[in-house]
Amino acid sequence: MKIKYWIKAFRLRTLPLSISSILMAFSLANINFSLETTVLLLAIVTTVFLQILSNLANDYGDGIKGSDVNRVGEPRMVSAGFISESQMLVGVIIFSILSFISGSYLLYFVFGFADLIYSLLFLSLGLFSIWGAIKYTMGKNPYGYSGYGDLFVFIFFGLLGVFGSYFLFTKTLEPIAISGALICGCLSVCVLNMNNMRDYYSDKKAGKITLVVKKGIKWAANYQLVLISIAIISYVSVFLYTINYWLFIGLIPVAILLTNVKTALNFNENSELDGELKKIALSTFAIAIILFFSIS
Repeated sequence: MKIKYWIKAFRLRTLPLSISSILMAFSLANINFSLETTVLLLAIVTTVFLQILSNLANDYGDGIKGSDVNRVGEPRMVSAGFISESQMLVGVIIFSILSFISGSYLLYFVFGFADLIYSLLFLSLGLFSIWGAIKYTMGKNPYGYSGYGDLFVFIFFGLLGVFGSYFLFTKTLEPIAISGALICGCLSVCVLNMNNMRDYYSDKKAGKITLVVKKGIKWAANYQLVLISIAIISYVSVFLYTINYWLFIGLIPVAILLTNVKTALNFNENSELDGELKKIALSTFAIAIILFFSIS
């Protein structure tokens, strides 16, 4: 069993998107609060573990269901036979444990034993996140096969990712966190939507009922336009709230996002969409980094 196959299974290119929610929350919280960077680092570690867990579970779930047989893009390790089903399942278990340990330590560092109610609440949310990472494609009724993937991605990358992290950083919530949740949530859904547009025919053949399979390619392209428009408007609202002219640098990734909309509306072959996933994910990360260095 070669380590390179596990590194591919981790799908490292997906990590910047998951980290974006944490950086977004930290940057917006830093507008009015003096923050502890240790919490930021612990939150990032926990998020990375959860994202890798999600990637391994997705590889395992799609692999045993046969959904990756005719997929476009990079091969998945289980379906390609590079990692066995039993080995991948062990990987899922290991990263579930790592996510739980890291998340528990994060909560202890933030709340200790003084805020027991908050600790239990966030522990429940953490367990929900682990469940969500696994249940996307694994089990008898995975929500990713029933058209609910978009909703859960928005919840995990937008609401929990930004709102949850903002509260961990500040122990309060402010309206500006809504803008951050919409930016990260909508753009994360954009990545999933583009993935599902690319895999439309293979998903339909495998019985994977994504929102794109339910609604069709044309609907999905217009959906992409709406999501990116909401994210851009939310970014503008952050600028209006801070009046920080360094945020004009964000026009670069915004322009890249607009080219994605053009591609989504005018592509000819589904394979053309594969590179668009990285484009959206890195644009989201760039926006988070710009906010981080402009505000922090």
